[in-house]
Amino acid sequence: MTVIIDARDSGATGPRLFLDSADPADWRALLPAGVFRGVTCNPLLLERAGQPCTLENLASLAAQARDLGAREIHLQCWGENEEGLFDTGSRLALMGDRDLQVAVKVAATATGFRAARRLREAGCRLTFTAVYAPGQLLAAASAGAAYAAPYLGRLNDAGRDGRETIMAMHRILRGTGAATRLLVASLRSADVIVDLAAAGLDTFTFGASVARDLLKDGLTDEAANDFQRAARGGAGT
Repeated sequence: MTVIIDARDSGATGPRLFLDSADPADWRALLPAGVFRGVTCNPLLLERAGQPCTLENLASLAAQARDLGAREIHLQCWGENEEGLFDTGSRLALMGDRDLQVAVKVAATATGFRAARRLREAGCRLTFTAVYAPGQLLAAASAGAAYAAPYLGRLNDAGRDGRETIMAMHRILRGTGAATRLLVASLRSADVIVDLAAAGLDTFTFGASVARDLLKDGLTDEAANDFQRAARGGAGT
């Protein structure tokens, strides 16, 4: 099966923010703001949102995301072996259209890399996910991935220095000139995102609660209320 979707990213620079959620309620609340390039999801997020992990349901979700303004969606393939991963991944890739790019997520395992090679040869854009080591990142970039997703929070949970690991990956991509974007995931606070952005990282995915914190500041709300009060007072004059 040949998929007519470019395996490479467009190369456009600048920050990219993704909403890490499979809950359409989160999408409806946040995507219309125009801040997020799109959404990322995986079978665990689908499970938490009460969404079936089926091709039929994912096609419906992809259409909903597109209609809410998403330009890109990352959908994770699944299967018991290389053939299964390739089969679901190639079908997921077909869910894109001219208004919505699909990146097929593949776990950075030995089997995942084998399936990813076939997917890329079929024209699929790839996101390697669950990337925990700089060596995996280097391999993902060499395999032509559009994105590689390390999990910062889970690295810290495992007793590793998550930030330093992420920065080592960032240095690898800068040093090699790879086109792969480092899509930092498992982000649990807005402050962490801002810190990493100040250090030069530009691509992040995070949940709805973190998104709301990132977009909100009490002083801004206060100022907006003052503007509105002044506008009401001057209305009609």
